[in-house]
Amino acid sequence: MRIAVTGSTGLIGSALTRSLRADGHDVLRLVRRPAAAADEVRWDPKGGRVDTAGLAGCEAVVHLAGAGVGERRWTESYKRELRDSRVLGTRTLAGALAGLDTPPRTLIVGTAIGYYGDTGQRAVDESAGPGTGFLTELCQDWEAAARAAPQAGIRTVYGRTGLVVARGGGAWGRLFPLFKAGLGGRLGDGRQFWSHIALHDHVAALRFLLAHESLSGPVNLTAPEPATNREVTAAMGRVLRRPAPFAVPAPALRVVLGEFAQDVLGSQRVLPRRLLDAGFRFAFPTVTDAIRAAL
Repeated sequence: MRIAVTGSTGLIGSALTRSLRADGHDVLRLVRRPAAAADEVRWDPKGGRVDTAGLAGCEAVVHLAGAGVGERRWTESYKRELRDSRVLGTRTLAGALAGLDTPPRTLIVGTAIGYYGDTGQRAVDESAGPGTGFLTELCQDWEAAARAAPQAGIRTVYGRTGLVVARGGGAWGRLFPLFKAGLGGRLGDGRQFWSHIALHDHVAALRFLLAHESLSGPVNLTAPEPATNREVTAAMGRVLRRPAPFAVPAPALRVVLGEFAQDVLGSQRVLPRRLLDAGFRFAFPTVTDAIRAAL
């Protein structure tokens, strides 16, 4: 297949690109600077421009670009950046694809389980409605921004991603050095659920979605066994063979993270019902499996 990928230098995008190319697929990377290689296509996500000629012949597009949710403290200006990088970029891409003489058959938009808000101890799947809060509103606007694609007959999948367990980047990547140094510990009371997914399984799930044309709409990209933060802490300490005695109190998290702290302390017990029903099998279903895979 000829597949275009946005966010190809990020944690998930780079892993997906390597995986696809290893199996002989032709991967184009959308970049925000002038294209400097044959596999690059320029786009300006906020400016609303895409070099559509470079997308000719693409059968699928995987859209993973967006500012990192946990990269910086949530100020009002950074919240605008989070929103604009997702909503404007998705609207730009979907509109450009819809306008092609021969649109791709598939668009996968990488969104987030923030859509569900704080679910507490309640397990939810794709049939659940939206929660409340900034991330919920962002995810709703993010997915709505792609509406031009399904209206043009493009099969559109919203891959609602959980916390990706990887050593080389993302929020979890910042945990490994802390735990290796013996400085790891639970966050708040530790009872909040963290719906995670191993990077290997995330890439495999994206490829599954590319291949299974019966799937469209929201699909949760999370492991089938969500773990509490307390369980995550214990598993990290056990696998890395380091004590994890510390606990970060909720007030300290609010000082450091700002409004984002309420999402870190919130609970999201999200299940990948549609993936499982379609026959996808996780290689690393538990948090311990995922941590070992990352190492």
